[in-house]
Amino acid sequence: MRVLLLFAHPALERSRVNRRLIREVQEMPGVTFHDLYETYPDFEIDAAREQALMERHDLIVMEHPLYWYTVPPLVNQWKISVLAYGWAYGEGGTALRGKTWLSAITTGGSDAAYQRDGLNRFTIRELLTPLEQAVHLCGMEFLPPFVVHGANRITPEEIEAAARDYRRALEALRDGRLDLEVARQYPRLNSNLDRILRD
Repeated sequence: MRVLLLFAHPALERSRVNRRLIREVQEMPGVTFHDLYETYPDFEIDAAREQALMERHDLIVMEHPLYWYTVPPLVNQWKISVLAYGWAYGEGGTALRGKTWLSAITTGGSDAAYQRDGLNRFTIRELLTPLEQAVHLCGMEFLPPFVVHGANRITPEEIEAAARDYRRALEALRDGRLDLEVARQYPRLNSNLDRILRD
């Protein structure tokens, strides 16, 4: 798969985890890295450019921190501008059909906080439902998200492990070595990488 990594972090200078994750994967062969906040600081999205990028790739990865239980504001603006009727969905809107979508997310809260009986009352997958529906409407497959919890508290060693897992997951997806049937059984793509990766 040709991988398009759309990165959206409005305060990257304050992020330990996202900075490390992108450093691990942005130079990977077969990956096109595209920083949305750097490209569109004024929120004026070039929809035609973004659509052309998506058309040239098979796997779309959207990496961002979870902001108030949703995507950062620029990601919302990007969706409105880029996923247009007649191109992404609706009559004649087949440009994205058959492509794959992966959300790569960091949270400040722990995994336990994002459970039905936890502080936040909903799972990450439930909070991503509007995005999942948009992806589905466009004819793409929505994979279980890659999630790094507790970004404000995890140790440097845990950050390094998360970065390695992120690279392993993207390499396996790129090379067709990830068992999607097994992956769909997990709430997060990185719940059990050893089980879903094929040699």
